[in-house]
Amino acid sequence: MRLHAWLAICSSSSCATTENDSIIPFPKNRPPSPKLLPSDTSGSYSDIPSGDSSSCNSSAATSSDSLQTHLSLQTLPSVPSLQKLSPETLSLSVFQLCVASIKPRPSLPITCLAVHGNLLYAASSHEVNVYDSATSAHLDAFNGQDSSSGSVKSVTFCDGKVFTAHQDCKIRVWQITPTKRHKLLATLPTINDRLRRFVLPKNYVTVRRHKKRLWIQHGDAVTDLSVNNGLIYSVSWDKSLNVWRASDLRCVEAVKAHEDAVNAVAVSVDGTVYTGSADRRIRVWAKPFGEKRHVLIATLEKHKSAVNALALNDDGSVLFSGACDRSILVWEREDSANHMVVTGALRGHSKAILCLINVSDLLFSGSADGTVRIWQRGQDARYCCLSVLEGHRKPVKSLAAVSEGTSNGVVSVFTGTLDGEIKVWQVSVSNLNSPTSHVL
Repeated sequence: MRLHAWLAICSSSSCATTENDSIIPFPKNRPPSPKLLPSDTSGSYSDIPSGDSSSCNSSAATSSDSLQTHLSLQTLPSVPSLQKLSPETLSLSVFQLCVASIKPRPSLPITCLAVHGNLLYAASSHEVNVYDSATSAHLDAFNGQDSSSGSVKSVTFCDGKVFTAHQDCKIRVWQITPTKRHKLLATLPTINDRLRRFVLPKNYVTVRRHKKRLWIQHGDAVTDLSVNNGLIYSVSWDKSLNVWRASDLRCVEAVKAHEDAVNAVAVSVDGTVYTGSADRRIRVWAKPFGEKRHVLIATLEKHKSAVNALALNDDGSVLFSGACDRSILVWEREDSANHMVVTGALRGHSKAILCLINVSDLLFSGSADGTVRIWQRGQDARYCCLSVLEGHRKPVKSLAAVSEGTSNGVVSVFTGTLDGEIKVWQVSVSNLNSPTSHVL
């Protein structure tokens, strides 16, 4: 019920013109560290001050004229549009083919998709199904008996383990057996981690009047996970960002990150952390050299409604954010590296942006309008909507994609919707001026 109500709000959200600039300088002098709440030598909890759809079809590239007819009402009019290019301008040809349709039973909403090696993980409610990503053959299903865990919100991988984020405020860790079965290894926070801290009053934080919890615990649904350099980053509707060490499964840090539910987290190769929230803000976190804790270094404000999804390009220099305002904003770090700026918006979806993923130089966006758009950057930081994947009848809630790594430049794309359907697509982008060469 909460999910459907949230989608209704997203779909009907209105946009307003703003004259405020969205550039938030990176301070040359590091700001004071956030106020620290109960902590010990192996971890910390810090606080920050408050801020103010049908059948599978194959098709060639959609023409720019056709794409223009599908543009939604202009959103965030103060942000310039970046999709000034067409596939013809870039001399590109796009071919897309829906090669399979998977319907896990029972047909529950697909809440998360993830690809690891040749395995596709698809979360339906509290159960995670595992498929061969090439043949779509069903290989395993786990957590199906634990309905009390609530829906699975995110799946990620680190050190040979599978991490799943759940509605019941917990993160579960799974070990892959030689037969590709999944065995529950631990639940975070672990019992040992709790026992280490439960005695000392300083390790508790106040949730509400007369109720406290350990700072290592999330107090609401864990909504997203991201991995970097042996660390697991988790965000939650409890407004927090937690950091876990994959080697011993201990929580090493917790930060009150936003003033409302946190929906997305992304981590760049250099360790910079981005969190997107229902408070309409994106916050940027970094760990200064020699420090043990992350500090807030920037707040990016331009969206007019809840931020639902974040994605980074390969080198972390470009951030994409999708929100209920139907726009994808593009943020770039300037050459001086002193601040992040919004360079423009990608428009075309008629309803809320629910998911984003970047593979090679292609950005895929899934929306409540039931479509997936494929974007590519051209010259002068302008973007082109190469094509639109159509065929779903319900909102596209999750995306996964992987480059095949072959000379033909094919990308396999997996799209999951709220009616319980997964479609598998093959997308190929080629250069018209050189038929034998491909851009991916």
